[in-house]
Amino acid sequence: MPRDPLIGLVGKPSAGKSSTLNSLTDATSKVGNFPFTTIDPQRAIGYLQIDCACARYNVSDRCKPNYGSCVNGRRSVPIELLDVAGLVPGAHEGKGLGNKFLDDLRHADALIHVVDVSGTTDAEGKNTRGYDPSVDIAWLRSEIVAWIRGNLMEKWGSIRRRHIAIKGNAVETLQNQFSGYGSTTVVVQRTLDKLALKEPLEDWSNETIDRVVNAFTDEKFPTVIALNKIDHPDADKNIAKIAKMQDPNKIVLCSAVSEIFLRKMAKQGYVRYSEGSEFVDTREDLIADGDPDGGGLKELDEKARNRIENLKDMVLYRFGSTGVNQVLTKAAEILGLVPVFPVRNTATFQSGAVDSKAVFRDCVLVKKNSTVADVGRKIMGDAPIAYIEGIGGTRVAEDSIVSVGHHDVLSFKVGRA
Repeated sequence: MPRDPLIGLVGKPSAGKSSTLNSLTDATSKVGNFPFTTIDPQRAIGYLQIDCACARYNVSDRCKPNYGSCVNGRRSVPIELLDVAGLVPGAHEGKGLGNKFLDDLRHADALIHVVDVSGTTDAEGKNTRGYDPSVDIAWLRSEIVAWIRGNLMEKWGSIRRRHIAIKGNAVETLQNQFSGYGSTTVVVQRTLDKLALKEPLEDWSNETIDRVVNAFTDEKFPTVIALNKIDHPDADKNIAKIAKMQDPNKIVLCSAVSEIFLRKMAKQGYVRYSEGSEFVDTREDLIADGDPDGGGLKELDEKARNRIENLKDMVLYRFGSTGVNQVLTKAAEILGLVPVFPVRNTATFQSGAVDSKAVFRDCVLVKKNSTVADVGRKIMGDAPIAYIEGIGGTRVAEDSIVSVGHHDVLSFKVGRA
């Protein structure tokens, strides 16, 4: 069965990785201040914000997800996160927790690199001032490339001889070496297609091997750069520099601590705030807007009031939000994840008990270009599927591609065809 996508969070000590993980996993506010489901000490469930199918079919009032939540057609879908610890320069040489870091890293489908854009922590996470955070971005990639290249070159002579002896093709030969990084033949094929190499594998120079390793790293470990601590006075110049050096489509500006603080204050009844919103209302704000009761909110003390006003000016009004929700959204975007809604009945959108009026109880995330058959295997496992229904009760071919708004509401009928 295809496994669920796994997003790895990486970052040097004190970059704000733990705060980012907490802010990404606090979508349902079920337990404590920062609730999340812990799978093991390094894994947790985050919540990706998507547009739910319930809004498309005007049944948002009856949408009751089994997992996550849905408010006015905006749905929080669980997605697994991996806290990849041990990122220090020289990780590929075994420094720090280097071996464990790289071993954990290989399980991830995409990475979120949390970078302290304030420049107040050095390469080892120690307090400083004026550090260049663009260096951190470069050495994360260099560590991964050096790790993969080192492993490949250590055995290159044997790999080349075997390739010639069995008259193998480049995709199969490389996949045998890259499978340990969680690769597939599709990933290797895309890597080679992008390079359009003319020379056969047995004639590759060291320069060509370097190009292959770099291209494979991009393909296997697509990375979102989460520039954290954007509310710090030194952040602006560093953001401007990094924006010129990196693909702007992979950069997200965020303040994880701000998001955590706002959610905590909202839970305690001091402010009105929706996760990821650009607005936060205090009791005084609501009274000024004409609500004499101030929304039933508690009175803020001067310290908290000043912090919230500063947060509004430095983060929300300036950047449009704390950026935390956008971090996972960007990771899902670079992976091309498509939400699919399995239902029992494609006319009523119900999934549970016959007498239940709840709709769209389940949602699964699949990778772009997945077929209806791929979705069926993910959801139904080895159960025999007689046929598959789409909207309107029409039968859908197994090789049909799913995408948002197209074959994304499906009913799998068990039985022999």
